[in-house]
Amino acid sequence: MVPMSTAIPRPGEHLPGAAAVDPAEVEERIDGLLTRLDGIAEHAATNRSESHDPAAVVEVLGAQARLFEEAHDVLTDALASVDKV
Repeated sequence: MVPMSTAIPRPGEHLPGAAAVDPAEVEERIDGLLTRLDGIAEHAATNRSESHDPAAVVEVLGAQARLFEEAHDVLTDALASVDKV
């Protein structure tokens, strides 16, 4: 068997002017956002008095929504930079 000497192309690398998408970097960014999401949920669970305060619930939901939106943007940007077959 002959070893491959050609590097494996990254998604989007063949597009003119486009930066290649590193799947590991995208996954790392999403994992970081989900970890922050877990932190918000844990904080709300440990502060039970806040969990019954409507203003605190709205604040927690807003923080979670912002993280989901940021994760969505990361995934959307990654998908937009690769060619669809």
